[in-house]
Amino acid sequence: MKKSLALVLAALLCLSIFAVAKPKKTKVTGFLIDKACSGNVAKKDNPMEAAAGHTKKCALMEKCVASGLGVFADGKFYELDDKGKEMAKAFLEKSTLDKGVKVTVDGTADEAAPTVITVKKLVAAK
Repeated sequence: MKKSLALVLAALLCLSIFAVAKPKKTKVTGFLIDKACSGNVAKKDNPMEAAAGHTKKCALMEKCVASGLGVFADGKFYELDDKGKEMAKAFLEKSTLDKGVKVTVDGTADEAAPTVITVKKLVAAK
C-alpha cells in the first residue's frame, strides 16, 4: 500500500513539473538588438527610443553577435533561441535599415523563463 501511494505521489509530482514548465505562445514586437548592448539600453530614460537607435552595424559586430541576438520590447530584452538568433542575424544582414530594425517574433516561451523565446517566425513589424 505504501509503495503504491509513493508511486502515485511521484507520478503526480512529475505531472505537476510538466504543467508548470509548459511553454505558452508568445508574440513580441520590438527592435533587434544584441544582448551585450541590451543592458545599456534598458538603463536609458527612454529604453525603447534607445533600442530604436541601436545600429545594425553594432548588432552584427563579432562580439555582439556572439553575445546573442534578441528583441527589445516592453522595456525588456527577449533572448532568442539558437534558430531565432540565426534568423535574426540573416534578417539584419538583409535589412536596408542602418538602425531601428523592428520585428515581430512568434514563438513559445517557458513560464519558468518567459524572456527566452523559441522562435517559430520572425518578420518585419508593420
